[in-house]
Amino acid sequence: MVTGIEHTAIASPDPMKLAQWYVDHLDFVINYCPAGSRTVFIRAHDGSMIEIIESNATPRPPQAMQDPGLRHLAIAVSDFDASLAHLQSKSVTFLTAPEKHGGNSLVFFTDCDGNILHLLHREHPLPLR
Repeated sequence: MVTGIEHTAIASPDPMKLAQWYVDHLDFVINYCPAGSRTVFIRAHDGSMIEIIESNATPRPPQAMQDPGLRHLAIAVSDFDASLAHLQSKSVTFLTAPEKHGGNSLVFFTDCDGNILHLLHREHPLPLR
């Protein structure tokens, strides 16, 4: 029986650099670094994890919001305005202007490798079915 998603993996030319970006910008912590590997697991305060693995040397084409495949990671925050201000102070690259709709606040931006992230605060969580 499937119980959930344990982690999502991101391939990076410099896994530790990308892991440290998540630590510095989004308050993740470095959770695990397997011996003899450049892989780094980072963890958010709610326990969700990202595995950062070493990529090959193939140049990545530019990413667009509607391209097929995984498009973004949604990063849940308890205080959208404070989180947004923190990211703005770190000079991250924003792809959209911040939006607020029906109690939800969101903005899209990229990490230091160009992966698309979605900062999100929901006033009311989505219903569980």
